[in-house]
Amino acid sequence: MIHTRSLLLSIAVAAFGLIGVALYLQHGLDMLPCPLCVIQRYLFIAIGVCALIGAYTSKPKALASVGLLAALGGLGTAGKHLWVLAHPGLSCGIDPMETFLNKIPTAEYLPFLFKADGLCEDALAPWFGLSIPQWSFLWFGLFTLSLGWALIRRAK
Repeated sequence: MIHTRSLLLSIAVAAFGLIGVALYLQHGLDMLPCPLCVIQRYLFIAIGVCALIGAYTSKPKALASVGLLAALGGLGTAGKHLWVLAHPGLSCGIDPMETFLNKIPTAEYLPFLFKADGLCEDALAPWFGLSIPQWSFLWFGLFTLSLGWALIRRAK
């Protein structure tokens, strides 16, 4: 059986690894993030931070619960992104959400990570057979299942 600490550390590594992939796609392949992509980045970072801190605290279930909430929020955000892609003509482009996200201090101080410059419709380019929002939805689903399992099992 896998220990809770190992599971949480694996989740943290995966979540931060996905941020690395997002930065590669943005800066290496010039795929600019849209507002929904930036929200998903915040949620992946929240999952990673909660899992990492939870792995080294005496009460990992509390932080796993917060990470689970972030994963569920990510499922909702990625689901909305997929819905926008499935309905051409809709956009999350230049709108109040983008302006709001770009005014958050993290976006002003770390624009290479949190500035929303792209359009949601540009996320259609497949990467290993799936669009970026489909990959995000898949990973948020895996994190939801893993964190849920960490919460319902007995601590080891």
